[in-house]
Amino acid sequence: MYARAQTWWTILRIALEERLVYRGDFALGTLMRFLPIITQIFLWWAIFASMRADTGVTDQTIRGYNYSDFVAYYLLTMLARAFSSMPGLSSGVAREVRDGDIKRFLVQPIDMLGFLLLSRVAHKLAYYSVAILPFALVFFLCGSYFPALPDASTILAFVCSLCLGFLLGFFLEASLGLLSFWFLEVTSLLFVYMLFSFFLSGHMFPLDMLPEPLNEWVTWSPFSYLAYFPASIWLGKVEGAELAWKLVAEVAWVLFFIVLSRWLFARGVRRYSGFGG
Repeated sequence: MYARAQTWWTILRIALEERLVYRGDFALGTLMRFLPIITQIFLWWAIFASMRADTGVTDQTIRGYNYSDFVAYYLLTMLARAFSSMPGLSSGVAREVRDGDIKRFLVQPIDMLGFLLLSRVAHKLAYYSVAILPFALVFFLCGSYFPALPDASTILAFVCSLCLGFLLGFFLEASLGLLSFWFLEVTSLLFVYMLFSFFLSGHMFPLDMLPEPLNEWVTWSPFSYLAYFPASIWLGKVEGAELAWKLVAEVAWVLFFIVLSRWLFARGVRRYSGFGG
């Protein structure tokens, strides 16, 4: 057990050092991440301005969201996606299988999924150690759009949702990449996944704005936990028993994709054939 822990710590430390050396662009990249939502913010500003002009009412809401809620929501989804997004993971796994590089995990005492998970942990640690200042700057400048600081239990639930979102995003995309044992080219599958993820994660609009019962189905899907769920916790849209049940559901989704990715890897290795040196 001690030897294995030493091995995993060494992998994490090396991966973190590598990323801190060659990814000094994290700070600038973080600021650039916020640029696409400016158009969404201006769009909702125009919508609410038109409603004020028509009705003369200044404090307009749409499905329980006022203008400040929308701005805060989009900023919070950017934070959540920074945890749950796994750029290049699925395509990287598929490339390992297609090119035969996966053989190194079959002949060495290193678990592939564990290695990739530690690499992603190192990536997130390196990212936030550099990008925390740009995030803090943006949230400070937009602080007037946020409601009062929630209580400690809500903040704890928010942090738990971010950590679970990271695990869910990793094992979900790892499962997609492991399909390459059966379909060597998974680019089309990844495109379909990214399309569904963009809309059903709440990255484009709050999911509770969808009509019933569609919004109920979507908010319980694994996609909603990638962006919508953490934002809705902070904004007080999910509280009490509903919050507890949705955290339990998120844990269940994480466990499901852990088991699925392990099963896909075990089954895939049994049918895998490697040739060459």
